[in-house]
Amino acid sequence: MKLLTTYLIGLLFGLGIVISGMGNPAKVLNFFDLAGAWDPSLILVMGGALSVTYLGYRLVLPRPAPLFAAKFALPTSRVIDGKLLGGSAVFGIGWGMTGFCPGGALPVLGTGVADVFLFCAAMVAGLLIGKAGLAATTRPDATQAPFKT
Repeated sequence: MKLLTTYLIGLLFGLGIVISGMGNPAKVLNFFDLAGAWDPSLILVMGGALSVTYLGYRLVLPRPAPLFAAKFALPTSRVIDGKLLGGSAVFGIGWGMTGFCPGGALPVLGTGVADVFLFCAAMVAGLLIGKAGLAATTRPDATQAPFKT
């Protein structure tokens, strides 16, 4: 049941990405082009995503646990540090340069377009480099352990 649910949620996410235009790098880049061919339609996509997330948190988090896990896996740190700011900057720069964000690129892999594969390969390389850098800078006695694969 967990596998079927995961598949259906992924399918719904992918359909949403395709229908909203988030998988089209030209549409995304036009959203960022405030001085040129600005396309404000992605504001509605982002507003819809924020609304669904807000409602989801209000409906789901009062539960004692998720359906398929022992507990919720939520971030515990509220610290705004260099890692958070640096990661956000790299994410934004990559999104602005390519028109792909990681969530939007994965469903578009099915199109077979070489640019998407190149972006995903670069994204995986960046994740591995970041993970290696985090492991090298994290003390074994630190309170916040590096993420697991």
